[in-house]
Amino acid sequence: MATTEKTAEIAELKERIEGSSVVILTKYVGTNSEQVTDLRKRLRDQAVRLKVYKNTLAQLALNELNLGDAGKFIEGPTAWAFSKDPVSAAKILKDYAKDVPQVEMRGGILEGRVVTKQQLEALAGLPAREVLIAQVVGTMAAPLRNFVGVLAAVPRNLVNVLEQIRKQKESAAAA
Repeated sequence: MATTEKTAEIAELKERIEGSSVVILTKYVGTNSEQVTDLRKRLRDQAVRLKVYKNTLAQLALNELNLGDAGKFIEGPTAWAFSKDPVSAAKILKDYAKDVPQVEMRGGILEGRVVTKQQLEALAGLPAREVLIAQVVGTMAAPLRNFVGVLAAVPRNLVNVLEQIRKQKESAAAA
């Protein structure tokens, strides 16, 4: 590989790392092409890119970004998963590893910090971003719903009281 190609590949990797919320370094040795194609499709459906870089060039890129500690996760052929949504990438890789044990998250980079496999697995256990947002909105809306219910109860109760008074007056007049 020519020096200009190496420089371009290092620049591409640095750009992808900087442009992603999460970068997951994954072991995939022992998978066949059909399994890798299936994994790529699952990842692509969630806007996650998967690419393999030469380990020496990857280490150079990590060092230039002051993320040299992530180099400990580079061992043998390593696939790099890049995503703007950290939960979906980790979740897909963790779920895929259940079916294909040769695929294994080794560690990665989350928002510019080096994270371990255990931290990525904990991240994979979180609900999707949309679910978390819905839960927060639901939690914020509950007191408002209760308040509206209380406010609506006042006129409803007044109407019930007035109806009871009307019935009492009618029964008193009939008697």
